[in-house]
Amino acid sequence: MKKPELLAPAGSYEKAKTAFRYGADAVYCGTSSLSLRTRAEMNDDALAKTIEYAHSIGKRVHVALNIFAWDTNYEEIRKQAKMLQDMKADGIIVADGGVVETVKEYAPNVDIHISTQANVVSLESAKFWYKNGAKRVILARELNKEQIRYMMQNKPEDLEVEMFAHGAICFGYSGRCFLSDFLACRSANLGDCAQSCRWAYNLYVEEANNPGNLMPVETDEKGTYIFSSKDLCLIHEIPEIVDMGLDSLKIEGRLKTEYYLATIVNTYRTAIDDYVKDPKNYNADKYMQELEKTKTRGLTTFYFNDRNNKDFQEYEGKQYNPNYEFGGKVVETVNGKTSVEIKNKLSVGDEMEIIIPGKIEVVKFTIEKLWDYETDEEIETINPGVKDQKVKMQLPIEVEEGWIIRRKK
Repeated sequence: MKKPELLAPAGSYEKAKTAFRYGADAVYCGTSSLSLRTRAEMNDDALAKTIEYAHSIGKRVHVALNIFAWDTNYEEIRKQAKMLQDMKADGIIVADGGVVETVKEYAPNVDIHISTQANVVSLESAKFWYKNGAKRVILARELNKEQIRYMMQNKPEDLEVEMFAHGAICFGYSGRCFLSDFLACRSANLGDCAQSCRWAYNLYVEEANNPGNLMPVETDEKGTYIFSSKDLCLIHEIPEIVDMGLDSLKIEGRLKTEYYLATIVNTYRTAIDDYVKDPKNYNADKYMQELEKTKTRGLTTFYFNDRNNKDFQEYEGKQYNPNYEFGGKVVETVNGKTSVEIKNKLSVGDEMEIIIPGKIEVVKFTIEKLWDYETDEEIETINPGVKDQKVKMQLPIEVEEGWIIRRKK
């Protein structure tokens, strides 16, 4: 049975390390100026550092240059393509035909991956990109399993296929949305999306016999989230996806936290490994329980199982998980005390969970004592006030640097 690559988002060097630590085979990130997440904390130096680190541990880095470029962008595109060639990136993710030709010229040794932005929804489209130099196509998210299976059975043998398995869905589906540019003068297709689809909108109708009199339609004090989609989740569908022979399963979220990455990547890593090891006893429910701890919106399988599915809109808006939050990240353990970089308020008596790489089961414990990181004096509580603020505590198991701890609210 072929095990697909697990591809995780990396909005920074530290996030890349977290993704690798929790089981990602590869990460994808952007350059400092030309990807669809230009607000991610990944400058060119951090990108070079990420690629060097990944290669030192036998992992891969794919880099996005997937804007729809204007003529004024091409000088920078040529510069970035040459830089990625020198950095020895493993793949460059592109959507625009002009960018493809530029990458072929200025980064000839780097594999070309066709972005979901290119809207690959057919075998013929996949073959077109293959003939024009693509090593891999990233499928549009609106395909169903029958369409994906047909493509896998009929594609060129050495053409790799990647698909999204988890994360946010754009209102524009494949991502080619003009709503942000129209409402906020921030183009999603140039990497500056304002996420207008996540805003609350109030709907009104005008009475035919009373022009100018606007009446609200099905709304409350929060407005109506008519454009906001639920998040994709295909954890139950892992058996079908693996059996199809997909080359890569992708998790969305370059702007998400390290806590989110640790939970989602670790869950899909163990799910894939468990299914490949013992297909007959695959049980998605235990993985879903873990995914629910990071949920920010409702979850949907989108069109994967049913082209007629209508259950993918999040009309209630963004839902922050009410039960769990990012507690901290392990720094080091000295003389029985573990230093933790805190991310939210921690207090004696808090119930915590340690996320262990490669295991779906977490280790639960209650904070019995806290010590100030600088003075080693006992304290009752600590609030995050500065970046990289730390506290000391005792943990019930031996842990490693970078492990993530969640707090039960």
